[in-house]
Amino acid sequence: MRLLALLAALGLLGGAAAASADPHVDYMLECQGCHLPDGSGKPGAVPSLRDSIGRFLEVPGGRAFLVQVPGSATSPLSDARLATLLNWMIREFGPADVARRMRPYEVKEIAVWRARPLVDVETTRAALVARMSPR
Repeated sequence: MRLLALLAALGLLGGAAAASADPHVDYMLECQGCHLPDGSGKPGAVPSLRDSIGRFLEVPGGRAFLVQVPGSATSPLSDARLATLLNWMIREFGPADVARRMRPYEVKEIAVWRARPLVDVETTRAALVARMSPR
C-alpha cells in the first residue's frame, strides 16, 4: 500500500490513483514538502506535527486554526478530503491520547473555517501554544 501511495505521489500511476483520496497520499502531495515525511518539520522554520498537532484540539480556537493555516485553507483538496487528511494527521502524528478521544473534523466545519484563512499565522499559533497545558 505504501508503494502504491509513493507511486501515486510521484505521478507514476496516473490521475486515477492520485485522486484516490488516500490521506497518506494527500499528505505526501500537500504537506510533506514543508513538514517532512515524518511530520518533524524544520526547526526554526516549519513547526513539527509530531506529538503536537492534536494538542491544538484541546484549546479554544485550535480546531479552526488547523483549517485556517495557509497550507490547509489554500490547499487544492476538497473540503471532504481536507477533513479526512486532518483527521489522519492527528491520528498519525498525535499525541496518541488526543487522537483517541478527538471529535473528527466534518466537511461543514472545514468549509466555514476555510473561508477565513489566517493572515498572521505566527502570532495566532503562539497564542494557542501558550494556552496549551505543559506536557
